[in-house]
Amino acid sequence: MNWAAGIDIGSGAAKAVVVSVDGADVQVRGHAAVRIRRRDVSAVADDAFAQALRDSGTDRLDYIATTGEGEDVPYATGHFYGMTAHARGALFLEPRARTVLDVGALHTRAVIMDERGKVLDYKMTSQCASGSGQFLENIARYLGISLAEVGELSLSAQKPETVSSICAVLAETDVINMVSRGISAPDILRGIHDSMAGRYAQLIRRLGSSGIVFVSGGLSSDIGLRQSLADALGKESAKKGTVELITHPLAIHAGAIGAAIWGAWRYETRQLGRPSWTQNDPIPTHRSASAS
Repeated sequence: MNWAAGIDIGSGAAKAVVVSVDGADVQVRGHAAVRIRRRDVSAVADDAFAQALRDSGTDRLDYIATTGEGEDVPYATGHFYGMTAHARGALFLEPRARTVLDVGALHTRAVIMDERGKVLDYKMTSQCASGSGQFLENIARYLGISLAEVGELSLSAQKPETVSSICAVLAETDVINMVSRGISAPDILRGIHDSMAGRYAQLIRRLGSSGIVFVSGGLSSDIGLRQSLADALGKESAKKGTVELITHPLAIHAGAIGAAIWGAWRYETRQLGRPSWTQNDPIPTHRSASAS
């Protein structure tokens, strides 16, 4: 049995997992996600890794893999490309999926993969942040609600207010005007969700995806956004094939899980030397550690 860790550093959070791999049997043994906010990114990655390691209870790691913006983690054994890691992690969480929609803090991407997790094609949103998790968080803060409340409030909307601007600055100005006009928070949020979902649906349809689409990333747990996306895709289903959206409680960790699985595979195929970490070593930090 091999043990591996995956560390996925994104724009909004650092995610870490520890997995055990015994042939085809892969088990997630520990996981953690820590928001970056205004903290040092390296310190946040250390915290997420340490929490996942303690959660797993393992006394060794054969491979420590990074993905996303984690190339500079000094105690990592190796690094994997973000889309490759997300595809493999999504396939682990939902083996029937052949498309993954990764909704991140700054960007969203749709990736098509095969049954082995190999990336076949992808599409990404533009540079503008009005379709991102960070934009939605800013709007929630302005409305005085927590991000956790956004999904339920959106589902309770009676007359969703259209947000047509693709520019984050102009969209936020639209929201300010809506509040001054007395538009309710649920109607504003549903309008924002519908706008974001329309762009996500375009990514999925441009790839020619049908069947199960796995939703990962920080907004994968937003039930209001998922409903808006289901509605947007449903309008075209008769012409372009039915799409079923699936997510998972560990969806935010998809990239880290994929990196860990690829790391365990690389360790096994290359038969590397001593483990990257054992209980006799201090928990690695960006301040004092070296990779094996």
